[in-house]
Amino acid sequence: MKFRASMRNLNSRRTKAGVLVPVYRDDEGDLRLILIRRSERGIHGGQLALPGGKCDSGDSTMLATALREAQEEIGLDPEGVTLLEVLPLVDTMTSDFRLYPFLASIVPPRTWLPEMAEVSEVIDTRLADLARVDRHGEELMHFPNWPRPRRVPFYKVGGYQLWGATYRILRPLVPRILTGEWDI
Repeated sequence: MKFRASMRNLNSRRTKAGVLVPVYRDDEGDLRLILIRRSERGIHGGQLALPGGKCDSGDSTMLATALREAQEEIGLDPEGVTLLEVLPLVDTMTSDFRLYPFLASIVPPRTWLPEMAEVSEVIDTRLADLARVDRHGEELMHFPNWPRPRRVPFYKVGGYQLWGATYRILRPLVPRILTGEWDI
């Protein structure tokens, strides 16, 4: 009983963040996913992530947060976003964030407009590439708030590793998207 109460208190202190899982079909019919590489500043500096960020007091819902952040970070027009699914919440393991992810079909802009203070790069990747066995790996990682090193799974995306909460959102989702569970 004490454990549950302490976990509830921990969860209530987490910073809420809304994130989009933006997917679309390209001109050849391939399913694509938009990722960002965060700028070098901050706790998640240089990491691959989904567009999104912290909830502001003016955001009416967590979806509104995700849409606002995606527009600010990469120039994604909310009018070109169709919500497909509200996904399960994901807590980060190296920081105190609770992610509210939303799978969305998007109309990508002609040119991405990364907010350079927050985003170093917009990465447009084929979902079929993430499903390839040779794109999966594991690495022993250790962080100050972990009692010991752990094996952490990741996707290889270009020259980067996509791991952590973003990986945990995408890992069960990629095969479902590729099998046509949603009309994209």
